[in-house]
Amino acid sequence: MKQTFYERIGESVLRETLPNGLQICVVPKPGYAKKYAFFATRYGGMDTRFQLDGKWLDTPAGIAHYLEHKMFDTKEGNALQELAKNGAEPNAFTSNAMTGYYFDSTSRFEENLEILLSFVSIPYFTQESVAKEQGIIGQEIRMIEDNPDWQIYTRMMQALYSASTARTAIAGTVESISHITAETLYECHKAFYAPSNMILTVVGDVDPVHVTDIARRVLPREGGPAIRRDHGTEPEGVCQKETRKEMEVSCPQFLTGFKCTPAPDGEAYMRLAAVGEMACDILLGDSSPLYQRLYAEGLINASFGGEFEMMPGVAYLYAGGDSKDARAVAAAIREEAHRLAEGGIDEDFYQRVKRAAFGASLRGLNSFENIAVSLTEGYFHDYDPFRFPQVFDAISKDDVAAFLRENIVEDRAVLSEIVPKGA
Repeated sequence: MKQTFYERIGESVLRETLPNGLQICVVPKPGYAKKYAFFATRYGGMDTRFQLDGKWLDTPAGIAHYLEHKMFDTKEGNALQELAKNGAEPNAFTSNAMTGYYFDSTSRFEENLEILLSFVSIPYFTQESVAKEQGIIGQEIRMIEDNPDWQIYTRMMQALYSASTARTAIAGTVESISHITAETLYECHKAFYAPSNMILTVVGDVDPVHVTDIARRVLPREGGPAIRRDHGTEPEGVCQKETRKEMEVSCPQFLTGFKCTPAPDGEAYMRLAAVGEMACDILLGDSSPLYQRLYAEGLINASFGGEFEMMPGVAYLYAGGDSKDARAVAAAIREEAHRLAEGGIDEDFYQRVKRAAFGASLRGLNSFENIAVSLTEGYFHDYDPFRFPQVFDAISKDDVAAFLRENIVEDRAVLSEIVPKGA
């Protein structure tokens, strides 16, 4: 395995690509009892349209999440229970662009790793079990759809995007998952669960050679073809400016979103993530002038906050919380972004935000899970996340101002509101 030592953060990563295309990363943690394994595929809620065996397939919304649920089924029973019996703490998640399966344990790690690789790479579905899962996931979807936070965010995404599959809920809808069959699940597994579309990341005091040997022995020898995906061709403008829904809430809630220019894969992707997150903190953070002013005026409360997010072909910044005058807050955010972009960002404040962002990245190295997910996202988007010190070095407050000038403007803005019934 090829070892890279990152002097500025004191971490090492051993990497190897198997003949089947699987990328393996091992992050040594000598002396730690806990060991963590993360096995992920570049397949998520956005990947509903793709090409397999020369044919374009349109699959139901929510199928990646559905497949994640079903992957724990084996001919012998349930892999989740098998891992738990071995003292492991296993779980899985599906995001817009990734599905990950993981566990941590302090003993029997190599045995648990073999179980993980086996059940993820060998699917087992029946029509009966698929039909049963439809009822379970359908109930989950109904519960989520009754949640105001889910509604306000989903409706914001549908206002921002008209064609991108980023507007599609990861879990799908009750209607969309009703079209999922065992055959469709096998097709999606064949397309996206090939070793060449996956990465195994292990963090802990482990033998890297043993990790690699287990992967060689358990996983298929063939890696699978590269899969073309169609996430939709998104126009520059937003889909709709405003959306409003009445629900059983005691206080009006809102999110204002901004459709940002995405970055291509590579270090530019990581750089935009850092710039966008710092712009969000400078504009909206609880120590920002805007936050202090809006809080003092009673337009926001402690629920207010913002985030910058990125997905394949998509980037957006959003902010919101409880407010009796969402329009006034949304307008104030745009006005403050304009003031910062044109009048300049205070140097001392910028340096404090930058140091805090750098510190948060350093603290993330204390989490085995965060290390594994960061390396996975970096691999899928063709950048090295452990180079974040160099990326921060190259960012200036002018870069943040340019981001605000280009993206946090009226033409790129939408407003999503949830208001009490009868309001």
